[in-house]
Amino acid sequence: MNTPHEMDVLVVGAGPSGVAAAVMAASLNLRTVVVEADSVGGKLHVIGALENVPGNWSTGPQLAEALAADLDRLQQADRCSIVQGHATRVSGYDDRAELVLEDGRVLSAQLIVVATGVAALAPPDADWISAPARMSVPPLWRTNPADLAGRTYVLGGDRPLGTWLRTHPNCSTTLHVLCPPADDYKIAEVAGDDRVRIAPVSHVVLSPMTYGDEWSLQVKDRQGERKSYVVKTLLNNLGNKPAGLEGLASSEDGYCPPGKQHPRIRVAGDLRSAQFQRVTTAQGSGAEAVLASYYASVLKPC
Repeated sequence: MNTPHEMDVLVVGAGPSGVAAAVMAASLNLRTVVVEADSVGGKLHVIGALENVPGNWSTGPQLAEALAADLDRLQQADRCSIVQGHATRVSGYDDRAELVLEDGRVLSAQLIVVATGVAALAPPDADWISAPARMSVPPLWRTNPADLAGRTYVLGGDRPLGTWLRTHPNCSTTLHVLCPPADDYKIAEVAGDDRVRIAPVSHVVLSPMTYGDEWSLQVKDRQGERKSYVVKTLLNNLGNKPAGLEGLASSEDGYCPPGKQHPRIRVAGDLRSAQFQRVTTAQGSGAEAVLASYYASVLKPC
């Protein structure tokens, strides 16, 4: 294939969707480069249990190691290159797509697959929580059950709650989960677990106590009743926000639907929608992004 571009396919992000895109592109003999800011596998490194992923993987780190091996194999065969860097902006043109890195480098390709995933929400990011700017709360998914003390409250009913419960089946601590309406469909999968107490809320005012290591919670339930608590252990399970790039078209929720993008820019993985944040759907979308473009005019074989 004789083209003026540096590469055929440029993949941004080396999580499950990005690696799947790279593997598919390499299998089609397309010149492929993967740009990754941190480590291969992304958030897999903090997933303690994989229950809905085929292939007999029991933990996220195991799958992350396998994905890293996939990229190593492709590099050794000279079918893929890895660029370490933080991507900031993407642009699509009639004859190419371009990616700008934080250090000023500009990479071009016939197709760019953006698989940058999502980043964790902090309390000030949630529209149902009032909290001081830059406040952080320890994340549930990093918490060891042995470290839980006193009555434990969890902000949000996002899906990592179920993963954490499966990872620690012998933990007997009761988790009091403050659940906004937007999380109702997520919390259903753990509603029958005896270790979970769901507290439907409409708003929470959160602030650290001026003394000790405790939190003040002022909770408004969905009937308008207000209660106040002083909490020793508070954990963050608020969910994620899309980690997209400048130049992507987004919806009101900040996610980047594939159908809104330039033909030379494809989005894959968790970045597409809040409702498709699963490892297997991420992998499928990464492979499909490359394959669909391969059979379309963007990467039509010469």
